[in-house]
Amino acid sequence: MKLFKSSMISSDKVKLREKRLADARDDYAWMTNAELAALDAAPLPTTTFPQYLADYTSDLRYPPTIRHQFAIETREGKHIGNCTYYDINSDKGEAELGIMIGDRDYWDQGYGADAVAALLDYVFQRTKLNRLYLKTLVGNKRAQKCFSKCGFVPCGHLKKDSYSFILMELNREDWEKRRV
Repeated sequence: MKLFKSSMISSDKVKLREKRLADARDDYAWMTNAELAALDAAPLPTTTFPQYLADYTSDLRYPPTIRHQFAIETREGKHIGNCTYYDINSDKGEAELGIMIGDRDYWDQGYGADAVAALLDYVFQRTKLNRLYLKTLVGNKRAQKCFSKCGFVPCGHLKKDSYSFILMELNREDWEKRRV
């Protein structure tokens, strides 16, 4: 993994970079895709693209301090998804991780695992966070396989609304052991 000045993170298959306004159309298409929404246990939004774009622009201009979001690009520069760490709790030294490969042409080819690994390296090398956690739907075996490959281990279950999730975590100490 290489870190660049403009918050670009480069790995074997992907580059993680700061979000930009040009990403809005892809992000909106992915957010309003029924299959992707179901994998994220999220309702389909009713927001129009102009409303979404106004909020998107505001978030880029005034990013929240408890969330750091990156676009995922192929090495050739194609925007294929997003990843983030959010709900940052500095007192506890932890945050939640999320990822979405929105472009189906890049599913099941290792792009998600590469992006997660790059984000883990970034977080554990550049922050004081000691634990990252996530939740994934019980039935999303592809995501569970990806997260396990990156070192996450199951740590519980959660039922929310009509969804069942597996909770997974990775501690800094375990991440450091994997890097040896």
